[in-house]
Amino acid sequence: MKKWYTVLMKKVVLLAVNAKYVHSSLSVWFLAAGIAHNACLRYDVVVAESTINRPINEIAGQVAAHEPDIVGISAYIWNAQMLPELIAALRGRLPRAVFVLGGPEAAYNEDFWLERGADYVLRGEGEQRLPMLLDALSGGVVSARDVGGLKLQPQAPLNPYSSSYFNALDGRIAYIETSRGCPFRCAFCLSAGSGVRFFPIDAAKEQIRKLAGSGTKTVKFVDRTFNCDRERAYELFEFILNLEAHCCFHFEVAADLFDEKTLTLLAAAPPGRIQLEAGIQSFFLPALEASARQTDIEKAERSIRALVLGQNIHIHVDLIAGLPNETLSEFQNSFDRAFALGAHTLQLGFLKLIHGSLLREQSGALGISFSDFPPYEIISSPWLSAEDLHVLKSAENALRRTYNKSRFLSSLEYVLSATHLSPFSLFRMLGEAAPNSGIPLDAYAMLLFDCFSGLPGVKMDMLLDCMTCDWLGMVKGKNMPLFLKMQDKRRKQIASAAAKRLGHAVSVGETAVLSCGSSVFVDIKDRDPVNGLYRVFRSEE
Repeated sequence: MKKWYTVLMKKVVLLAVNAKYVHSSLSVWFLAAGIAHNACLRYDVVVAESTINRPINEIAGQVAAHEPDIVGISAYIWNAQMLPELIAALRGRLPRAVFVLGGPEAAYNEDFWLERGADYVLRGEGEQRLPMLLDALSGGVVSARDVGGLKLQPQAPLNPYSSSYFNALDGRIAYIETSRGCPFRCAFCLSAGSGVRFFPIDAAKEQIRKLAGSGTKTVKFVDRTFNCDRERAYELFEFILNLEAHCCFHFEVAADLFDEKTLTLLAAAPPGRIQLEAGIQSFFLPALEASARQTDIEKAERSIRALVLGQNIHIHVDLIAGLPNETLSEFQNSFDRAFALGAHTLQLGFLKLIHGSLLREQSGALGISFSDFPPYEIISSPWLSAEDLHVLKSAENALRRTYNKSRFLSSLEYVLSATHLSPFSLFRMLGEAAPNSGIPLDAYAMLLFDCFSGLPGVKMDMLLDCMTCDWLGMVKGKNMPLFLKMQDKRRKQIASAAAKRLGHAVSVGETAVLSCGSSVFVDIKDRDPVNGLYRVFRSEE
Protein backbone atom coordinates (compact mmCIF):
# COMPACT_ATOMS: atom_id res chain seq x y z
CA MET A 1 0.00 0.00 0.00
CA LYS A 2 1.34 3.43 -0.95
CA LYS A 3 2.32 5.65 2.00
CA TRP A 4 1.67 9.38 1.69
CA TYR A 5 4.15 11.74 3.34
CA THR A 6 2.71 14.84 4.97
CA VAL A 7 4.43 17.82 3.39
CA LEU A 8 3.27 21.04 1.81
CA MET A 9 1.77 20.07 -1.57
CA LYS A 10 3.84 21.38 -4.45
CA LYS A 11 2.37 22.78 -7.65
CA VAL A 12 3.63 21.12 -10.84
CA VAL A 13 2.94 22.38 -14.35
CA LEU A 14 3.53 19.94 -17.21
CA LEU A 15 3.97 21.96 -20.41
CA ALA A 16 3.57 20.69 -23.97
CA VAL A 17 4.40 23.04 -26.84
CA ASN A 18 2.78 21.47 -29.91
CA ALA A 19 3.50 22.16 -33.57
CA LYS A 20 -0.08 23.19 -34.36
CA TYR A 21 -3.26 23.97 -32.44
CA VAL A 22 -5.04 20.98 -33.97
CA HIS A 23 -2.44 18.69 -32.35
CA SER A 24 -2.73 17.54 -28.76
CA SER A 25 -0.06 16.05 -26.53
CA LEU A 26 -0.28 12.53 -25.14
CA SER A 27 3.02 12.53 -23.25
CA VAL A 28 2.10 15.17 -20.66
CA TRP A 29 -1.07 13.28 -19.78
CA PHE A 30 0.92 10.06 -19.36
CA LEU A 31 3.24 11.98 -17.04
CA ALA A 32 0.30 13.35 -15.04
CA ALA A 33 -1.03 9.80 -14.66
CA GLY A 34 2.45 8.66 -13.64
CA ILE A 35 2.64 11.26 -10.89
CA ALA A 36 -0.80 10.31 -9.58
CA HIS A 37 0.03 6.59 -9.60
CA ASN A 38 3.72 6.42 -8.68
CA ALA A 39 4.62 9.42 -6.51
CA CYS A 40 4.89 8.92 -2.76
CA LEU A 41 3.99 12.54 -2.11
CA ARG A 42 0.93 14.37 -3.36
CA TYR A 43 1.18 17.09 -5.97
CA ASP A 44 -1.13 19.65 -7.49
CA VAL A 45 -0.58 18.86 -11.18
CA VAL A 46 -1.68 21.11 -14.04
CA VAL A 47 -1.30 20.20 -17.71
CA ALA A 48 -0.72 23.20 -19.99
CA GLU A 49 -0.65 22.99 -23.78
CA SER A 50 0.37 25.65 -26.27
CA THR A 51 1.88 25.86 -29.77
CA ILE A 52 5.13 27.03 -31.33
CA ASN A 53 3.16 29.73 -33.16
CA ARG A 54 2.22 31.52 -29.94
CA PRO A 55 4.47 34.35 -28.63
CA ILE A 56 6.92 33.15 -26.00
CA ASN A 57 5.82 35.74 -23.46
CA GLU A 58 2.25 34.51 -23.76
CA ILE A 59 3.29 30.91 -23.12
CA ALA A 60 5.41 32.02 -20.16
CA GLY A 61 2.45 33.96 -18.80
CA GLN A 62 0.18 30.94 -19.22
CA VAL A 63 2.56 28.82 -17.11
CA ALA A 64 3.45 31.50 -14.56
CA ALA A 65 -0.22 32.17 -13.83
CA HIS A 66 -0.33 28.82 -12.00
CA GLU A 67 2.63 29.85 -9.76
CA PRO A 68 4.29 26.43 -10.03
CA ASP A 69 7.12 25.14 -7.89
CA ILE A 70 8.21 22.73 -10.62
CA VAL A 71 7.84 23.03 -14.40
CA GLY A 72 8.21 19.99 -16.63
CA ILE A 73 8.64 20.53 -20.38
CA SER A 74 8.65 17.97 -23.19
CA ALA A 75 11.31 18.72 -25.81
CA TYR A 76 10.96 17.63 -29.46
CA ILE A 77 12.51 18.70 -32.77
CA TRP A 78 9.53 20.94 -33.54
CA ASN A 79 9.81 23.03 -30.34
CA ALA A 80 13.47 22.68 -29.32
CA GLN A 81 14.66 25.83 -31.06
CA MET A 82 12.34 28.07 -29.05
CA LEU A 83 12.74 26.35 -25.68
CA PRO A 84 15.93 28.10 -24.47
CA GLU A 85 14.23 31.49 -24.87
CA LEU A 86 11.06 30.15 -23.27
CA ILE A 87 12.97 28.76 -20.27
CA ALA A 88 14.72 32.12 -19.84
CA ALA A 89 11.35 33.92 -19.94
CA LEU A 90 9.93 31.50 -17.38
CA ARG A 91 12.92 31.92 -15.08
CA GLY A 92 12.40 35.65 -15.13
CA ARG A 93 8.83 35.16 -13.89
CA LEU A 94 9.47 32.13 -11.68
CA PRO A 95 12.96 32.58 -10.15
CA ARG A 96 12.44 29.89 -7.50
CA ALA A 97 10.92 27.24 -9.74
CA VAL A 98 12.71 24.04 -10.72
CA PHE A 99 12.78 23.24 -14.44
CA VAL A 100 12.77 19.61 -15.61
CA LEU A 101 13.13 18.65 -19.27
CA GLY A 102 12.31 15.34 -20.89
CA GLY A 103 11.53 13.98 -24.31
CA PRO A 104 13.84 12.88 -27.13
CA GLU A 105 15.45 16.27 -27.75
CA ALA A 106 16.46 16.56 -24.09
CA ALA A 107 17.30 12.95 -23.28
CA TYR A 108 19.99 12.62 -25.96
CA ASN A 109 21.45 16.11 -25.52
CA GLU A 110 21.58 16.59 -21.76
CA ASP A 111 24.56 18.94 -21.41
CA PHE A 112 23.11 21.35 -23.97
CA TRP A 113 19.91 21.77 -21.97
CA LEU A 114 21.61 21.94 -18.57
CA GLU A 115 23.65 24.84 -19.96
CA ARG A 116 20.47 26.56 -21.17
CA GLY A 117 18.42 26.73 -18.04
CA ALA A 118 17.22 23.22 -17.24
CA ASP A 119 17.85 22.06 -13.67
CA TYR A 120 17.25 18.40 -14.49
CA VAL A 121 17.04 16.34 -17.67
CA LEU A 122 15.31 12.96 -17.56
CA ARG A 123 16.14 10.15 -19.96
CA GLY A 124 13.82 7.22 -20.65
CA GLU A 125 10.18 6.69 -19.82
CA GLY A 126 8.98 9.45 -17.56
CA GLU A 127 5.99 7.83 -15.90
CA GLN A 128 8.28 6.45 -13.16
CA ARG A 129 11.31 8.72 -13.29
CA LEU A 130 9.47 12.03 -13.01
CA PRO A 131 7.49 11.06 -9.85
CA MET A 132 10.74 9.82 -8.26
CA LEU A 133 12.47 13.10 -9.06
CA LEU A 134 9.56 15.11 -7.68
CA ASP A 135 9.65 13.10 -4.44
CA ALA A 136 13.41 13.59 -4.21
CA LEU A 137 13.07 17.33 -4.71
CA SER A 138 10.33 17.43 -2.08
CA GLY A 139 12.33 15.70 0.61
CA GLY A 140 11.49 12.10 -0.17
CA VAL A 141 13.63 9.02 0.31
CA VAL A 142 15.54 9.14 -3.01
CA SER A 143 18.02 11.85 -3.85
CA ALA A 144 17.57 13.75 -7.10
CA ARG A 145 21.13 12.77 -8.08
CA ASP A 146 20.20 9.08 -8.06
CA VAL A 147 17.06 9.25 -10.17
CA GLY A 148 18.73 9.30 -13.57
CA GLY A 149 20.91 6.27 -12.81
CA LEU A 150 18.19 3.95 -11.57
CA LYS A 151 17.33 0.84 -13.58
CA LEU A 152 13.55 0.68 -13.61
CA GLN A 153 11.39 -2.22 -14.60
CA PRO A 154 8.80 -1.23 -17.22
CA GLN A 155 5.44 -1.01 -15.52
CA ALA A 156 1.97 -1.73 -16.77
CA PRO A 157 0.76 1.17 -18.90
CA LEU A 158 -1.16 3.89 -17.15
CA ASN A 159 -4.40 5.43 -18.36
CA PRO A 160 -3.76 9.02 -19.49
CA TYR A 161 -7.40 9.64 -20.44
CA SER A 162 -8.75 11.45 -17.40
CA SER A 163 -11.80 13.69 -17.46
CA SER A 164 -9.38 16.64 -17.59
CA TYR A 165 -7.85 15.18 -20.76
CA PHE A 166 -11.20 14.99 -22.54
CA ASN A 167 -12.16 18.48 -21.39
CA ALA A 168 -8.89 19.83 -22.83
CA LEU A 169 -9.07 17.84 -26.10
CA ASP A 170 -11.80 20.06 -27.55
CA GLY A 171 -12.06 18.27 -30.90
CA ARG A 172 -8.34 18.30 -31.66
CA ILE A 173 -6.45 15.28 -32.97
CA ALA A 174 -6.32 12.59 -30.28
CA TYR A 175 -3.38 10.25 -29.85
CA ILE A 176 -3.21 6.71 -28.49
CA GLU A 177 -0.38 4.31 -27.74
CA THR A 178 -1.11 0.58 -27.70
CA SER A 179 2.52 -0.55 -27.92
CA ARG A 180 5.85 1.04 -27.13
CA GLY A 181 9.08 0.60 -29.06
CA CYS A 182 9.97 -0.88 -32.44
CA PRO A 183 11.33 -4.25 -33.59
CA PHE A 184 13.40 -2.70 -36.38
CA ARG A 185 16.78 -0.95 -36.34
CA CYS A 186 16.50 1.87 -38.89
CA ALA A 187 19.59 4.04 -38.48
CA PHE A 188 17.68 7.32 -38.86
CA CYS A 189 15.20 6.58 -36.05
CA LEU A 190 15.35 6.92 -32.27
CA SER A 191 13.27 3.79 -31.72
CA ALA A 192 15.84 1.57 -33.44
CA GLY A 193 16.36 -1.71 -31.62
CA SER A 194 14.24 -0.71 -28.62
CA GLY A 195 12.11 -3.85 -28.75
CA VAL A 196 8.33 -3.75 -28.45
CA ARG A 197 6.08 -3.86 -25.39
CA PHE A 198 2.44 -4.48 -26.18
CA PHE A 199 -0.10 -2.96 -23.82
CA PRO A 200 -3.10 -5.07 -22.73
CA ILE A 201 -5.42 -5.29 -25.70
CA ASP A 202 -8.64 -5.02 -23.67
CA ALA A 203 -7.46 -1.75 -22.13
CA ALA A 204 -6.52 -0.52 -25.62
CA LYS A 205 -10.00 -1.31 -26.91
CA GLU A 206 -11.64 0.58 -24.07
CA GLN A 207 -9.45 3.61 -24.72
CA ILE A 208 -10.24 3.45 -28.44
CA ARG A 209 -13.94 3.36 -27.62
CA LYS A 210 -13.67 6.45 -25.42
CA LEU A 211 -11.64 8.39 -27.96
CA ALA A 212 -14.10 7.49 -30.72
CA GLY A 213 -16.83 9.17 -28.69
CA SER A 214 -14.78 12.20 -27.66
CA GLY A 215 -15.73 14.47 -30.56
CA THR A 216 -12.34 14.29 -32.23
CA LYS A 217 -12.24 13.85 -36.01
CA THR A 218 -8.96 11.89 -36.00
CA VAL A 219 -7.41 9.36 -33.63
CA LYS A 220 -3.72 8.76 -34.37
CA PHE A 221 -1.90 5.69 -33.13
CA VAL A 222 1.66 6.54 -32.12
CA ASP A 223 2.75 2.90 -32.26
CA ARG A 224 5.94 2.90 -34.33
CA THR A 225 4.92 -0.12 -36.42
CA PHE A 226 1.31 -0.89 -35.61
CA ASN A 227 1.13 -4.17 -37.54
CA CYS A 228 4.40 -5.74 -36.40
CA ASP A 229 2.19 -8.31 -34.63
CA ARG A 230 -0.24 -9.34 -37.39
CA GLU A 231 -2.82 -11.08 -35.22
CA ARG A 232 -2.98 -8.26 -32.69
CA ALA A 233 -3.27 -5.67 -35.47
CA TYR A 234 -6.06 -7.68 -37.10
CA GLU A 235 -8.00 -7.84 -33.83
CA LEU A 236 -7.75 -4.08 -33.27
CA PHE A 237 -8.59 -3.28 -36.90
CA GLU A 238 -11.64 -5.54 -36.63
CA PHE A 239 -12.69 -3.87 -33.36
CA ILE A 240 -12.42 -0.40 -34.92
CA LEU A 241 -14.35 -1.37 -38.04
CA ASN A 242 -17.23 -2.63 -35.88
CA LEU A 243 -17.40 0.56 -33.79
CA GLU A 244 -20.17 3.10 -34.13
CA ALA A 245 -17.76 5.94 -34.81
CA HIS A 246 -17.64 9.15 -36.83
CA CYS A 247 -13.90 9.69 -36.75
CA CYS A 248 -10.88 8.46 -38.66
CA PHE A 249 -8.17 6.21 -37.21
CA HIS A 250 -4.59 6.75 -38.43
CA PHE A 251 -1.87 4.08 -38.23
CA GLU A 252 1.82 3.88 -39.09
CA VAL A 253 2.36 0.48 -40.69
CA ALA A 254 4.90 -1.64 -42.52
CA ALA A 255 3.14 -2.48 -45.78
CA ASP A 256 5.21 -5.62 -46.33
CA LEU A 257 3.86 -7.14 -43.09
CA PHE A 258 0.23 -7.25 -44.24
CA ASP A 259 -1.18 -10.70 -44.94
CA GLU A 260 -4.14 -11.51 -47.18
CA LYS A 261 -6.45 -11.94 -44.19
CA THR A 262 -5.81 -8.37 -43.02
CA LEU A 263 -5.98 -6.91 -46.53
CA THR A 264 -9.37 -8.58 -47.00
CA LEU A 265 -10.60 -7.13 -43.70
CA LEU A 266 -9.40 -3.62 -44.58
CA ALA A 267 -11.07 -3.83 -47.99
CA ALA A 268 -14.39 -3.91 -46.14
CA ALA A 269 -13.67 -0.83 -44.00
CA PRO A 270 -16.20 2.02 -44.22
CA PRO A 271 -14.77 4.75 -46.47
CA GLY A 272 -12.73 7.21 -44.43
CA ARG A 273 -12.63 5.10 -41.26
CA ILE A 274 -8.96 4.13 -41.69
CA GLN A 275 -5.81 6.02 -42.75
CA LEU A 276 -2.56 4.11 -43.27
CA GLU A 277 0.91 5.67 -43.38
CA ALA A 278 3.43 3.29 -44.92
CA GLY A 279 7.09 4.22 -44.83
CA ILE A 280 8.90 3.04 -47.93
CA GLN A 281 11.75 5.59 -47.52
CA SER A 282 13.54 4.39 -50.68
CA PHE A 283 13.40 1.79 -53.44
CA PHE A 284 17.20 1.87 -53.79
CA LEU A 285 18.52 -1.21 -52.00
CA PRO A 286 22.01 0.17 -51.18
CA ALA A 287 20.33 3.11 -49.41
CA LEU A 288 18.08 0.79 -47.42
CA GLU A 289 20.99 -1.43 -46.49
CA ALA A 290 23.13 1.52 -45.36
CA SER A 291 20.21 2.66 -43.18
CA ALA A 292 19.59 -0.84 -41.74
CA ARG A 293 16.08 -0.63 -43.16
CA GLN A 294 14.43 -4.04 -43.50
CA THR A 295 11.66 -4.02 -46.09
CA ASP A 296 10.38 -6.52 -48.62
CA ILE A 297 9.91 -3.89 -51.33
CA GLU A 298 7.98 -6.03 -53.79
CA LYS A 299 5.55 -7.22 -51.11
CA ALA A 300 5.10 -3.67 -49.84
CA GLU A 301 4.24 -2.53 -53.37
CA ARG A 302 1.66 -5.28 -53.81
CA SER A 303 0.01 -4.45 -50.48
CA ILE A 304 -0.15 -0.71 -51.18
CA ARG A 305 -1.62 -1.27 -54.65
CA ALA A 306 -4.26 -3.57 -53.17
CA LEU A 307 -5.15 -1.02 -50.48
CA VAL A 308 -5.36 1.85 -52.99
CA LEU A 309 -7.55 -0.26 -55.28
CA GLY A 310 -10.21 -0.51 -52.58
CA GLN A 311 -10.76 3.28 -52.68
CA ASN A 312 -11.93 3.22 -49.06
CA ILE A 313 -8.69 3.94 -47.17
CA HIS A 314 -6.49 7.03 -47.38
CA ILE A 315 -2.97 5.78 -48.10
CA HIS A 316 0.07 7.86 -47.22
CA VAL A 317 3.53 6.77 -48.48
CA ASP A 318 6.82 8.21 -47.18
CA LEU A 319 10.15 8.70 -48.93
CA ILE A 320 13.32 10.10 -47.34
CA ALA A 321 15.76 12.05 -49.50
CA GLY A 322 19.35 12.02 -48.32
CA LEU A 323 19.88 8.41 -47.28
CA PRO A 324 23.43 7.14 -47.79
CA ASN A 325 24.29 5.93 -51.31
CA GLU A 326 21.22 7.42 -53.02
CA THR A 327 22.03 10.07 -55.63
CA LEU A 328 19.58 12.50 -57.22
CA SER A 329 19.11 10.19 -60.20
CA GLU A 330 18.48 7.19 -57.98
CA PHE A 331 16.08 9.14 -55.78
CA GLN A 332 14.16 10.22 -58.86
CA ASN A 333 13.67 6.54 -59.68
CA SER A 334 12.41 5.93 -56.13
CA PHE A 335 10.02 8.85 -56.45
CA ASP A 336 8.58 7.71 -59.78
CA ARG A 337 8.14 4.16 -58.52
CA ALA A 338 6.41 5.39 -55.36
CA PHE A 339 4.18 7.78 -57.33
CA ALA A 340 3.06 4.90 -59.56
CA LEU A 341 1.53 3.21 -56.50
CA GLY A 342 -1.31 5.74 -56.57
CA ALA A 343 -1.24 6.60 -52.87
CA HIS A 344 -3.28 9.66 -51.87
CA THR A 345 -0.25 11.30 -50.24
CA LEU A 346 3.38 10.89 -51.25
CA GLN A 347 5.48 12.62 -48.64
CA LEU A 348 8.93 13.65 -49.81
CA GLY A 349 10.80 14.10 -46.55
CA PHE A 350 14.44 14.98 -45.97
CA LEU A 351 16.91 13.08 -43.81
CA LYS A 352 17.13 14.47 -40.29
CA LEU A 353 20.19 13.60 -38.22
CA ILE A 354 18.44 13.59 -34.87
CA HIS A 355 20.16 13.17 -31.50
CA GLY A 356 20.36 9.53 -30.51
CA SER A 357 20.17 8.11 -34.03
CA LEU A 358 22.88 5.87 -35.46
CA LEU A 359 23.17 7.93 -38.66
CA ARG A 360 23.97 11.04 -36.62
CA GLU A 361 26.78 9.15 -34.92
CA GLN A 362 28.04 7.96 -38.32
CA SER A 363 27.54 11.29 -40.12
CA GLY A 364 31.17 12.39 -39.82
CA ALA A 365 32.54 9.14 -41.23
CA LEU A 366 29.91 9.16 -43.98
CA GLY A 367 30.60 12.79 -44.90
CA ILE A 368 27.03 13.96 -44.29
CA SER A 369 26.68 17.64 -43.43
CA PHE A 370 23.56 18.77 -41.56
CA SER A 371 22.13 21.79 -39.79
CA ASP A 372 23.19 22.51 -36.20
CA PHE A 373 19.62 23.50 -35.40
CA PRO A 374 16.45 21.42 -35.12
CA PRO A 375 15.29 19.50 -37.07
CA TYR A 376 18.98 18.85 -38.04
CA GLU A 377 18.18 18.44 -41.71
CA ILE A 378 20.77 17.27 -44.23
CA ILE A 379 22.70 20.04 -46.06
CA SER A 380 24.84 17.88 -48.36
CA SER A 381 26.47 14.47 -48.63
CA PRO A 382 28.81 12.60 -50.97
CA TRP A 383 25.69 11.52 -52.87
CA LEU A 384 23.61 14.70 -52.81
CA SER A 385 25.04 18.19 -53.25
CA ALA A 386 23.39 21.32 -51.87
CA GLU A 387 22.23 22.02 -55.45
CA ASP A 388 20.67 18.56 -55.68
CA LEU A 389 18.79 19.17 -52.45
CA HIS A 390 17.54 22.48 -53.82
CA VAL A 391 16.10 20.59 -56.79
CA LEU A 392 14.40 18.15 -54.44
CA LYS A 393 13.02 21.00 -52.34
CA SER A 394 11.47 22.56 -55.45
CA ALA A 395 9.84 19.29 -56.42
CA GLU A 396 8.60 18.76 -52.86
CA ASN A 397 7.06 22.23 -52.79
CA ALA A 398 5.05 21.51 -55.96
CA LEU A 399 4.08 18.04 -54.75
CA ARG A 400 2.86 19.41 -51.41
CA ARG A 401 0.85 22.24 -53.01
CA THR A 402 -0.89 20.03 -55.55
CA TYR A 403 -0.99 16.25 -55.36
CA ASN A 404 -0.74 15.91 -51.59
CA LYS A 405 -3.64 18.31 -51.10
CA SER A 406 -5.76 16.55 -53.75
CA ARG A 407 -5.46 19.65 -55.93
CA PHE A 408 -5.50 19.58 -59.75
CA LEU A 409 -5.37 15.78 -59.79
CA SER A 410 -6.98 15.26 -63.19
CA SER A 411 -4.84 18.08 -64.63
CA LEU A 412 -1.68 16.37 -63.40
CA GLU A 413 -2.88 13.04 -64.77
CA TYR A 414 -3.65 14.60 -68.16
CA VAL A 415 -0.31 16.39 -68.43
CA LEU A 416 1.64 13.28 -67.46
CA SER A 417 -0.24 11.29 -70.09
CA ALA A 418 0.07 13.93 -72.81
CA THR A 419 3.75 14.73 -72.31
CA HIS A 420 5.10 11.33 -71.20
CA LEU A 421 7.17 13.15 -68.59
CA SER A 422 8.16 11.24 -65.50
CA PRO A 423 6.28 12.34 -62.35
CA PHE A 424 9.45 13.66 -60.73
CA SER A 425 10.36 15.69 -63.83
CA LEU A 426 6.90 17.24 -63.85
CA PHE A 427 6.95 18.24 -60.18
CA ARG A 428 10.52 19.49 -60.50
CA MET A 429 9.51 21.69 -63.42
CA LEU A 430 6.42 23.00 -61.64
CA GLY A 431 8.42 23.69 -58.47
CA GLU A 432 10.94 25.74 -60.40
CA ALA A 433 8.22 27.62 -62.29
CA ALA A 434 6.17 28.43 -59.18
CA PRO A 435 8.56 28.40 -56.19
CA ASN A 436 6.58 30.80 -53.98
CA SER A 437 4.39 28.84 -51.59
CA GLY A 438 2.73 31.94 -50.18
CA ILE A 439 0.72 33.05 -53.19
CA PRO A 440 -3.10 32.68 -53.29
CA LEU A 441 -4.55 29.53 -54.80
CA ASP A 442 -6.09 31.26 -57.82
CA ALA A 443 -2.75 32.89 -58.70
CA TYR A 444 -1.02 29.54 -58.26
CA ALA A 445 -3.56 27.96 -60.60
CA MET A 446 -2.62 30.53 -63.23
CA LEU A 447 1.07 29.72 -62.79
CA LEU A 448 0.29 26.05 -63.14
CA PHE A 449 -1.68 26.69 -66.34
CA ASP A 450 1.12 28.79 -67.81
CA CYS A 451 3.65 26.10 -66.94
CA PHE A 452 1.66 23.20 -68.39
CA SER A 453 0.04 24.81 -71.43
CA GLY A 454 3.35 25.31 -73.22
CA LEU A 455 4.46 21.69 -72.94
CA PRO A 456 4.60 19.57 -76.11
CA GLY A 457 1.51 17.38 -76.44
CA VAL A 458 -0.69 19.46 -74.11
CA LYS A 459 -3.90 20.82 -75.67
CA MET A 460 -4.99 24.08 -74.10
CA ASP A 461 -8.72 23.33 -74.19
CA MET A 462 -8.22 19.90 -72.57
CA LEU A 463 -6.05 21.44 -69.85
CA LEU A 464 -8.61 24.19 -69.19
CA ASP A 465 -11.38 21.61 -68.89
CA CYS A 466 -9.37 19.48 -66.49
CA MET A 467 -8.47 22.48 -64.33
CA THR A 468 -12.10 23.67 -64.31
CA CYS A 469 -13.36 20.29 -63.07
CA ASP A 470 -10.51 20.11 -60.58
CA TRP A 471 -11.35 23.55 -59.19
CA LEU A 472 -15.02 22.66 -58.68
CA GLY A 473 -14.12 19.44 -56.93
CA MET A 474 -11.41 20.75 -54.63
CA VAL A 475 -12.67 24.19 -53.58
CA LYS A 476 -15.87 25.01 -51.72
CA GLY A 477 -17.17 28.58 -51.79
CA LYS A 478 -14.14 30.08 -53.54
CA ASN A 479 -14.62 31.92 -56.81
CA MET A 480 -13.14 30.30 -59.89
CA PRO A 481 -10.16 32.17 -61.42
CA LEU A 482 -11.16 34.36 -64.34
CA PHE A 483 -9.08 32.42 -66.84
CA LEU A 484 -11.15 29.29 -66.10
CA LYS A 485 -14.56 30.93 -66.23
CA MET A 486 -16.64 30.66 -69.36
CA GLN A 487 -19.41 33.22 -69.10
CA ASP A 488 -22.34 31.28 -70.47
CA LYS A 489 -26.03 32.04 -70.05
CA ARG A 490 -26.67 28.33 -69.63
CA ARG A 491 -25.07 28.30 -66.17
CA LYS A 492 -28.31 29.41 -64.52
CA GLN A 493 -30.15 26.63 -66.30
CA ILE A 494 -27.44 24.17 -65.31
CA ALA A 495 -27.75 25.24 -61.67
CA SER A 496 -31.53 24.84 -61.77
CA ALA A 497 -31.32 21.37 -63.34
CA ALA A 498 -28.60 20.33 -60.90
CA ALA A 499 -30.71 21.45 -57.92
CA LYS A 500 -33.58 19.26 -59.09
CA ARG A 501 -31.25 16.32 -59.54
CA LEU A 502 -29.47 16.69 -56.19
CA GLY A 503 -32.43 17.82 -54.10
CA HIS A 504 -30.74 20.95 -52.76
CA ALA A 505 -29.81 24.40 -54.02
CA VAL A 506 -26.88 24.72 -56.43
CA SER A 507 -25.38 28.17 -57.07
CA VAL A 508 -24.19 29.40 -60.45
CA GLY A 509 -20.66 29.45 -59.00
CA GLU A 510 -20.91 25.67 -58.58
CA THR A 511 -21.39 25.15 -62.32
CA ALA A 512 -19.27 25.57 -65.43
CA VAL A 513 -19.38 25.05 -69.18
CA LEU A 514 -16.42 23.23 -70.68
CA SER A 515 -14.75 24.09 -73.96
CA CYS A 516 -16.29 20.99 -75.52
CA GLY A 517 -19.76 22.33 -74.65
CA SER A 518 -20.50 19.92 -71.82
CA SER A 519 -21.86 21.35 -68.61
CA VAL A 520 -20.52 20.42 -65.18
CA PHE A 521 -21.61 21.07 -61.62
CA VAL A 522 -20.41 20.10 -58.18
CA ASP A 523 -22.32 18.65 -55.23
CA ILE A 524 -20.83 20.42 -52.22
CA LYS A 525 -22.70 18.05 -49.90
CA ASP A 526 -21.07 14.95 -51.37
CA ARG A 527 -17.44 14.94 -50.25
CA ASP A 528 -15.27 11.85 -50.61
CA PRO A 529 -14.08 10.91 -47.10
CA VAL A 530 -10.91 9.34 -48.51
CA ASN A 531 -9.50 12.08 -50.78
CA GLY A 532 -11.53 15.05 -49.57
CA LEU A 533 -12.85 15.99 -53.02
CA TYR A 534 -16.42 17.00 -53.82
CA ARG A 535 -18.25 15.03 -56.49
CA VAL A 536 -18.34 16.68 -59.91
CA PHE A 537 -21.02 15.71 -62.46
CA ARG A 538 -20.87 16.13 -66.23
CA SER A 539 -24.01 16.70 -68.27
CA GLU A 540 -23.70 13.28 -69.91
CA GLU A 541 -23.76 11.51 -66.53
